[in-house]
Amino acid sequence: METAKSVAAGRVPVLCGIAEFTTAFAVETAKEAARVGIDGIMVMPSLVYSSKPHETAAHFRSVATATDLPVMLYNNPPIYKNDVTPDILATLADVETVVCFKDSSGDTRRFIDTRNMVGDRFVLFAGLDDVIVESVAMGAVGWVSGMSNAFPREGETLFRLAKAWRYAEAMPLYEWFMPLLHLDARPDLVQCIKLCEHIMGRGTALTRPPRLALLPHEKAEVEAMIAKALKSRPVLPSVGLKAA
Repeated sequence: METAKSVAAGRVPVLCGIAEFTTAFAVETAKEAARVGIDGIMVMPSLVYSSKPHETAAHFRSVATATDLPVMLYNNPPIYKNDVTPDILATLADVETVVCFKDSSGDTRRFIDTRNMVGDRFVLFAGLDDVIVESVAMGAVGWVSGMSNAFPREGETLFRLAKAWRYAEAMPLYEWFMPLLHLDARPDLVQCIKLCEHIMGRGTALTRPPRLALLPHEKAEVEAMIAKALKSRPVLPSVGLKAA
């Protein structure tokens, strides 16, 4: 956190993900984020074991009430085995520091279900790359994207097209992008995305155990996908982005 804050040097906000095994450690990390001067935190459920709904809510409540930082709650049940449903989220509407929600369930109906329960209480973010257009159509106003780290202009263009309801222009780009966006929905999404970033000339494919490098045939599969995508890389519609 200290390194990220130093490198950003005030040019952009710095957010910290908190994925500790226990509530106590998560609270401690939130307090460290405040000490460092981090601008906000994204909190995941406790990842030791699948918790009951009221336990998931209690974990989030404990972390969020221990800090004055703005908090994003993160739901990724296919990977983390804890499902933060709209019912659970609604029980946290009274916690002032919880300002937004990132959903990676893939069930875009939840954006509507959440609004039906608590209106516009939370800023809703899409968290799963391969349902981004559908998520925006259902009310997501932000996107925490994995593959946009490798293809930032394509990701930003797709998001802006979806926000503007320019679906005729969005669909060719979405169809081109979809094989790569599917990588964000795999259990080894971190390895896949970091490899794509590395191929595109930024970052490294290195991951920390227990996430190990992709197996040779998996690595070759991702490399072939990137090569195919680059051969057919589309001309992007204008959405107001500055020239590269």
